[in-house]
Amino acid sequence: MAVLPYKDKSTSKREQVGEMFDTIAPKYDFLNHFLSAGIDILWRKKAIRLLKPFAPRYILDIATGTGDLALEALSLKPTKIIGVDISEGMLAVGRQKMKERGVDQIIEMRSGDSQGLPFTDNEFDAAIVSFGVRNFENLLAGLTDMQRVVRPGGVCMVLEFSKPRTFPFRQFYDVYTAHVVPFFGKMVSKDTSAYEYLNESMRAFPDGPDFIRVFEEAGFRNTKWIPLSFGIASIYIGQKLPDSTQP
Repeated sequence: MAVLPYKDKSTSKREQVGEMFDTIAPKYDFLNHFLSAGIDILWRKKAIRLLKPFAPRYILDIATGTGDLALEALSLKPTKIIGVDISEGMLAVGRQKMKERGVDQIIEMRSGDSQGLPFTDNEFDAAIVSFGVRNFENLLAGLTDMQRVVRPGGVCMVLEFSKPRTFPFRQFYDVYTAHVVPFFGKMVSKDTSAYEYLNESMRAFPDGPDFIRVFEEAGFRNTKWIPLSFGIASIYIGQKLPDSTQP
């Protein structure tokens, strides 16, 4: 059963996630950094550093939100980054950030969904996403479309929350995500459902080896799983190999 932000509504997960992020967009960046004590910034930096050996020039940032990962990816010296998201509220905040930083000619923010990406096959050197695959309506379908738009030899990087597996980090994580995150999320964003959904979606997400299996089913190879901060988050890397070596 899909985890939904608003259980009393009959709309699709895609529609509900878009509505949720439209609602919390003005407070999203603050809450992200506050609830993670700023560690999310370090996670993004590490994730982008792992892409340096691939030297991607044309990058697609899926579920870009307000564009934090796209901004971090500027350190790779790309010629173009396109960020796509289903939430116009998040995109509006992101576009303003790009203008304020003077990088709106390099980073373009567009409306788009992870399924049915509006791009041709083999178009990008890299597809990246941070804290977004958890919100895909269909994880395998979304990852498969990411694989489609990446060129042979290109790379996909996913940064996502995961579940610590060792004591006492698992116990701390359970208490923090079940009680602290929803409390402060409700207090700041005024949307009770949004941060309850965050907790539920994190628990339901197939992380670690389970995610790698879906990642490889989508067509990625040379996959790696890199746990961060005792497993609170993870980076996943995979390549799209040339057609001749695909199974």
